[in-house]
Amino acid sequence: MAIDTVILFAAIFAEATAIGLFLYRGIWKTLPIFCIYLAWGLTSDVANYVLLSRFPRDIYVRTYFIEMAPDFILQICVLVELAWSVLRPVRASLPRYSVLILGMIVALAALVIWPLANTAVAPDISPDGRIYVHLEQTAAILRVVCFLVIACFSQLLSIGWQDRELQVASGLGLYSFVSLIVAVLHSHLDVNAPLYSMLDRVASFSYLGTVVYWVVCFSRKEQERKEFSPQMQRLLLQMGGGARTGRIVLTGIPQKQAKKRD
Repeated sequence: MAIDTVILFAAIFAEATAIGLFLYRGIWKTLPIFCIYLAWGLTSDVANYVLLSRFPRDIYVRTYFIEMAPDFILQICVLVELAWSVLRPVRASLPRYSVLILGMIVALAALVIWPLANTAVAPDISPDGRIYVHLEQTAAILRVVCFLVIACFSQLLSIGWQDRELQVASGLGLYSFVSLIVAVLHSHLDVNAPLYSMLDRVASFSYLGTVVYWVVCFSRKEQERKEFSPQMQRLLLQMGGGARTGRIVLTGIPQKQAKKRD
């Protein structure tokens, strides 16, 4: 059996295991779009294997390109969901349209990153291939930026490595970082070069490692989410005003203490 097929089967098994743990642990209630993203990845891998083994390669390539748009949109939605989940301790005090604002911020970031991602696209590939790689690298850079933002502000956001949001973001960030390095190296190599295929396997191994990392994380019970740090509460007080920020601060008071003050 070819090594690429072994990696594909291992990824399919890991994705199915991750989805099972996602459902068993009830994580889908907090991150439903990410659960759909995992299911999409599992379905795509199974479909790609069937297409490669049963149909001509041109049908597989055509189907691969059809997946571009929904895959990109789904990845954007995952990043918005992650950002919204990070704000879970204060979501009840935020306006209903806050999630739309987060979506606009992510979309704006994608527009800024779009021209930068073009530098990692190899000049000698087909027009359809250029579009696919361009979309992939834009999403990869967005995932890395999302992870860096969450990791850098983890103390203020009161999240750690045992929180699902940081576990998902770190997995996406690691895989995306490797993908970006592979894309840059690809842009300086001929498509038929042996090293080109080896780099593809490195990217596949990194994705498999990411899913295995999620399996390990999801197999453990999540710790109770902490409230925001006092620094973040003060920041919210400065950004907001009056009654709404008062309610945000109140969320940091334990329930028993709040009853005593009443």
